[in-house]
Amino acid sequence: MSTPRTVLVIGGGAAGNAATILLRRAGFAVDLIEAKDDWNATAGSGITLQGNALRVLRELGVWEQVEKSGYGFGAVGITAPDGTVLHVAEDLRTGGDDLPATIGMQRPQLQRILIDAVRASGATVRLGVRATSLAQSGDGTGVTVAFDDGSEDRYDLVIAADGLGSTTRAAIGITDKPEPTGMAIWRVAAPRPADVTRTDLAYGGPAYIAGYCPTSESTLYAYVVEANRDRAGLPAASYADEMRALARHYGGHWPEITETITDPAQVNYTWFDRMLVEGSWHRGRVVLVGDAAHCCPPTLAQGAAMSMEDAWVLTQMLAATDTWDDALLQAYYERRIHRVRSVVEASVQIGQWQIDGVRDADVPGLMGRTMTMLRERP
Repeated sequence: MSTPRTVLVIGGGAAGNAATILLRRAGFAVDLIEAKDDWNATAGSGITLQGNALRVLRELGVWEQVEKSGYGFGAVGITAPDGTVLHVAEDLRTGGDDLPATIGMQRPQLQRILIDAVRASGATVRLGVRATSLAQSGDGTGVTVAFDDGSEDRYDLVIAADGLGSTTRAAIGITDKPEPTGMAIWRVAAPRPADVTRTDLAYGGPAYIAGYCPTSESTLYAYVVEANRDRAGLPAASYADEMRALARHYGGHWPEITETITDPAQVNYTWFDRMLVEGSWHRGRVVLVGDAAHCCPPTLAQGAAMSMEDAWVLTQMLAATDTWDDALLQAYYERRIHRVRSVVEASVQIGQWQIDGVRDADVPGLMGRTMTMLRERP
């Protein structure tokens, strides 16, 4: 029996975990390293997973756990700042008619589901470990990786899934970096009022957007989007006060939600960034997936979906041939770039219209066109 191909996955977020699970299923030997000791198991408040993300989660074999842990819904409401519902739109089932349009989840719960699947796959997992150097072999058939624990190993392929600030991206000479879009978001997990059964978005008021998404039978996550501010002037101890100060201007379910925003440790503040690496997502036998290759504001809630799609497509292509070369990795880029570029550009445009105060912007039309495109398999 031949020795299986070896792959190193750098980063244990959605893209890295998905790649690891799929690669193991395809019969490859996989090491996954994650810089954080806790594997990000408690990070984040909530996540919105649309049908095309659910389609990949089904391929990963975790759909049943996701369905049980999350909250499914099929519509989005647009409200005035006072809570008056102006319009309710049915969500397109981008993963196909046999999956819900959208699942809201607590982000740590999704991470725990993926962690369990990685563990069950038989991959070797090393936490609290970083790659310190990547040396491509002279014949282009592999990469020797040194780690900060003093160890070293050789791999047939390295997959960089180490996120927005990817050190692997920089190490292989790709100079693209995330750029702020001018917006920032406050997020918090909160108890779910019984009649919150879909995402509602309020435009206007003191923030660009105030919204919430149910994440289980008892929880939701709420968010307020504003112009980005100097983070140095926002001590973590003030986070709950800052978010409440914005949220208190909104009606409907917001007064009930706002009362629960009391613990600054539960509030997250993040700038919106954009980035799209053009030309190729690889150098030699090192290839980027997910946020290491592209990122965008969550105005379309497609960040995790695009990342997991990358992992799915790349693994399909690796499993279909014994020839892992520049042509194959370039073909992966070519297969992904149009779809990812459309999402990045639409996500940024929606935010820019709000920054510029464009009142007649065709947000529903742009969303509809993009979601229709995403219904196609990647």
